[in-house]
Amino acid sequence: MKLPVVAIIGQTNAGKSSLFNRLARRQQAIVAREAGTTRDNVVTKIDDRYLLIDTAGLKDPDDEFEANIQNQIDDAVESADLILLALDSSKYPNHDDKLIAKKALKSGKPTLLLLNKSDLGESLPNEEFLNLGIKYPLRVSATTSQGLNDLRNRITDELTKLGFKDKPVKTEDDSLKIALIGRPNVGKSSLFNTLAEKQQAIVANLSGTTRDINRTEIRYKGRTIELLDTAGLRKPGKREVGIEKFSALRSLAAIEEADVCCLLVDSTEPHSKLDQALAGQIVDAGKGIILVVTKTDLEHQDTDEILDKLEYDFKFIPYAPVILTSSVTGKNATKIFELATQIDRARHAELKTSDLNKVLHEAIRMHPPAGLKNTHPRLRYMVQTDTCPPWFVVYGSNLSLLHWSYKRYLERCLREAYPFEGTPIFFSFRNRD
Repeated sequence: MKLPVVAIIGQTNAGKSSLFNRLARRQQAIVAREAGTTRDNVVTKIDDRYLLIDTAGLKDPDDEFEANIQNQIDDAVESADLILLALDSSKYPNHDDKLIAKKALKSGKPTLLLLNKSDLGESLPNEEFLNLGIKYPLRVSATTSQGLNDLRNRITDELTKLGFKDKPVKTEDDSLKIALIGRPNVGKSSLFNTLAEKQQAIVANLSGTTRDINRTEIRYKGRTIELLDTAGLRKPGKREVGIEKFSALRSLAAIEEADVCCLLVDSTEPHSKLDQALAGQIVDAGKGIILVVTKTDLEHQDTDEILDKLEYDFKFIPYAPVILTSSVTGKNATKIFELATQIDRARHAELKTSDLNKVLHEAIRMHPPAGLKNTHPRLRYMVQTDTCPPWFVVYGSNLSLLHWSYKRYLERCLREAYPFEGTPIFFSFRNRD
């Protein structure tokens, strides 16, 4: 299921991040009075309907770092299905505002003009913004939520006009989508070509060669498998020692669309926080995950050392299987198909309530949950409510006292009985009353 992309663009301090947080209904983007706080694209999924991007503002193009921020705006405009141009309604539009509006209009994408901070007394009338060439501006305020319901309705209407359904519904499709996710130059395109058995993606030693999601379909044991080669996470600015900042737009879109994600990690480089963050995004999206170690054909590599380091750095996903691969020799490449098929079966698994409660009651017998002096959580029964990913609801009383470590313990007990290899599983806890 492909979600449409909505991008918020505009100058620094126009209130883009505040609008982003209001639409997302949570504090995700950093908000500050200082211009240029947002340096990277921030992406979130809104109501399972579309992906919303908060882009960095436009600043001095002579600065190499800021020039890359302008590139982010260009990328967002290029990738977006709908563009939201946010302006400070208390300031007259200047040359930079006209430049950004021109970028948006030139793209041919539908564009909505948002006049933010309209609750201020010094807010200018709509007529002052007509020379930007965008009709019917929307007056909004991220501070007071003025006009945000109208904005949400307009976004829905515009996406509907583009052919996107109000609430996309997953259609019955036997195909399996596998996305290759990872940092630039980790070997995604090389592995993609090896799996596809043809030179379809451009391969180079330069970071960010792949700009869009590359696709190909393969038949494997009578089933259609669609491979997604992502653009990777490109650096928005100059690399600093120990710090890597990337834009995750295309990778997040591929994660949302895929059934199973192969997270590629380079055997010749230490795993970064970005690798771990990507794994977290895959898990949060409820997708299957395979850790694919690339470039293992090189000499002087200790396999045990590689696996030990991988186990330590990704200890929060002990259920993720590991494959050591080489795009040069083709080592273990086709095993990805078999493993992804197994993970897909695990994601669709439906367990009987009686079997689930045997696991629950045995877990309680072995280790009863702790509580307060005279009040303890009581876990009565468990049911499965969903698949892809598997979701379980535990009913009982005083469940607000249940410690997070006990919830993790229950997950371990369930995985010991039913491995659920390569797929996250989720729990909800509800009091019977």
